[in-house]
Order: sequence, then structure tokens, then C-alpha cells
Amino acid sequence: MKALVYRAPRDVRIEHVADPRIERPTDALVRITSTNICGSDLHMYEGRTSVEQGKVLGHENLGRVEAVGSAVDRVKVGDWVCLPFNIGCGFCENCERGLTGFCLTCNPGFAGAAYGYADMGPYNGGQAEYLRVPYADFNCLVLPSDAGEKESDYVMLSDIWPTGWHATELAGVRPGESVVVYGAGPVGLLAAYSALLKGAHRVMVVDRHPDRLKLAEQIGAIPIDDSKDDPVEAVMKLTRGVGADRGCECVGWQAHDPEGHEHPEITLNRLVASVRATGGIGTVGVFVPKDPKSADTLMQQGKLAFDFGAFFTKGQFMGTGQCNVKAYNRQLARMIHVGRAKPSFLVSHHLTLDEAPDAYRHFDARERGWTKVVLRPAAA
Repeated sequence: MKALVYRAPRDVRIEHVADPRIERPTDALVRITSTNICGSDLHMYEGRTSVEQGKVLGHENLGRVEAVGSAVDRVKVGDWVCLPFNIGCGFCENCERGLTGFCLTCNPGFAGAAYGYADMGPYNGGQAEYLRVPYADFNCLVLPSDAGEKESDYVMLSDIWPTGWHATELAGVRPGESVVVYGAGPVGLLAAYSALLKGAHRVMVVDRHPDRLKLAEQIGAIPIDDSKDDPVEAVMKLTRGVGADRGCECVGWQAHDPEGHEHPEITLNRLVASVRATGGIGTVGVFVPKDPKSADTLMQQGKLAFDFGAFFTKGQFMGTGQCNVKAYNRQLARMIHVGRAKPSFLVSHHLTLDEAPDAYRHFDARERGWTKVVLRPAAA
């Protein structure tokens, strides 16, 4: 089959690789009809992770079931399924508690497994024609009858919409509150969207890319351009000097200033300053245990110059960690099904798998108009 393969920093290629197969009775094979390029893929693309050469990338996947193992009972051939980026077993202690992003079975020695991602197990990704899905009955979200019609919405359930929702859950967003989101990439936009769906009365989004800020405004958020205004001062002005009730960190350790210099701590410290005393912060931007290529000496060791004194003095709380997709994807799918939500508003490009290497280049450069890319490896 054809697949997108990582070869070296900024070198991904379409290659012919071995077809996946049923390896265990609990497996399924899925023909991938939609797979997204995620901002997290760019960490690997830029050479900032330990991803191995030859890895098939892609953890935001949707398709139709092509075959199932003998022990698969619920999922049937022909089903439309969306696949959480985290792979869970369903029976370990963490999975039983709903913490499927931290499965103790699927990646021995590490809490958490995923498709096509550095340090998250031996699993290839879905930027390919086919994907092997372990523990299929547990991991497959079987989609309703409008899956083909709303495919670009449902594929957002694989990662970015649940992750955006997770940011608001970690922050404790309640109806009638104000929320500030740092980062207007796909996760940040869907964190803002989630806060609005939850009934936040004011949602502010901080970024500097005009196309992304325009999307934030289109969904009802207030855009703040940090290349023109101090974002903390802007938030304080909009909240009459109190600060936002809740804040979401949707950037991660490669955060940088408008001049392009990386400051891994910048969004977290701005959130501490932007959020009111006793407010909550949800951190879903990726932070890694170490990054030897970082220009920041602390971040090389996975550490940050965090304003903990201000955080403590203000009595704030913070929730962190990757999203447990299965905690949210079924409920969010229902919102798509009844027309309550349309997360595909941020999609800018639908492309073929062959166009993926070029799409990575454009998306990595944050070129105007490249807000979210959906690849279509196989026909429905």
C-alpha cells in the first residue's frame, strides 16, 4: 500500500510499504478515507522528537472496516469508524478509569500508546491506505448513517475536537464564564468552539496569524493579535481588570514570540497573568520530557521557567496531559449527527495522499490559508 513515511527532518515521502494485516484476533483493518495532518505531526516533521526513520505517520484517522479478527464482536465489516489517536486495551487500570490516553498495556513501560507517533509504541499511522486497529471493539467509534456525508466533521473526533474539549474540561469551564485560549491552531480553535458550545459568555483567542484569528472571530470569539497588542493587557481590559475565569494552553513547548524566537514558558506564564485569582488553566499543548535541540537550556531537559510564585499566590489550578479521546468522542459525535456542531469549519484543504509531502511543507510554514489539512487516501 501507499503511505506517508518519515525519513528525516522535513523529509516525508509517499512510499509503498507492506500492507497491514490482522495480527491478533482482536484486530481490525480499516481502509482510511480521511486522515488529518495534525500540529503535533509537525514536531516530528521538524526533527524535534525521537521518531524513528521509516515510521508511517498519522494519528487522526477515519475510514471503513475492511476485515476483523475472530474475536471482534461489535465492529462489523463495512462500518464507518473514527479512531481515537490513543490506543487503549480497555481492561488495564487506567482504561477502566476512562484514562485511555494512558493505557498501561499497549506500550509496555510507558503509559500511553498512539498511531504513528514518537515514543508511543510500535504502531504505524493512518496517513496510508490501510490501518491496523488493535482492540478494535474498544477503540473503534462506530459512526451513524450520515458518516459519509459529514466525514470532514467526524474525522475531527479522532483528536483535535476532543482535545480542544479536554482543554476546557481541565480548565473547569462553566456556562456564563469568560475564557482565554492561547493558540489559534486547530486545537485552540476547537477549544474556543467548545467553550462557546458550553455557554461561555466571552471567549478570547490569542494568536498572530490573520487567517486563524478570522476563523476565531467567525465562530464568535474575540481575536487578540499578540503581534500588535500585549495579550495580557488585552485580556485584562476585556475583563475589567479581573482576568478570565478560565484559560487554555493550546500551543506547547515550541511557543515563540512574534519575532520567531522560541520561549517554551511564554504561554503558560501569560495564562497565569491572564486568568483571575482562583481560576483554572487547561494545558493540552504538547510538552516533552526533553528536547536537546531547543535553544532554551531548561527545555533541553524538559524544564520550564514557570511563574509558580504568581500561580500559587493567585490560588489557580491547572490540569494537564493528553486527551482521553474516548471520554468525549461519542457525545461529541451526537452533536455532529443532530447538527449542533460542525467542527470542519476550520478545514482549509482536502488533498490526496500523494499531495501530503507538499502539504506538510505549507502547513509547517504556517502559510496563510493553511489552517487544517484533510488527506483522502482511499475512496469511500
